[in-house]
Amino acid sequence: SPPMSITVPFDLRYEFEVKAGADEVFAVLADVPASASHFPHVDRLVDLGDHCYRWELHKVGVAPVEIQTVYACRYMADRKKRTVRWSPLPGIGNARIGGSWTLGGRKKSTRLVLDIQGEISVALPGLMKAVVVPVVAGENEKLIEQYIDNLIQRFGGEV
Repeated sequence: SPPMSITVPFDLRYEFEVKAGADEVFAVLADVPASASHFPHVDRLVDLGDHCYRWELHKVGVAPVEIQTVYACRYMADRKKRTVRWSPLPGIGNARIGGSWTLGGRKKSTRLVLDIQGEISVALPGLMKAVVVPVVAGENEKLIEQYIDNLIQRFGGEV
């Protein structure tokens, strides 16, 4: 069958608490390269200027189904509100991803809420849609969960 573009939407929320103070956590999450260094399977993070970055993830899968996720976002960090937000930049790559970190400070720990939503488009033979959608969705969730685990380690473990 001829290739078609299959779009896989997602809308995820994670909440967890770490043993580091909110200022330390905010400093890492507001620094996009520092935060991205904890995200698995990033081939390249490209600084586009003006708080915008393009993410290029490793290819996953095997031929003929090799998927590489590429997307770009503009980031806004608000120290007073302890939020880091990102919105998709149109026309770059095959995914649109937006979301936010929201931090709640305690004396010696920080509660984090990650909201992340978007869509990943892949060009594949139409017959493969039933197979591909759960694989792409599952891979995406695994990456985000690994990212969270890496951040938890960076911030001294979970409370």
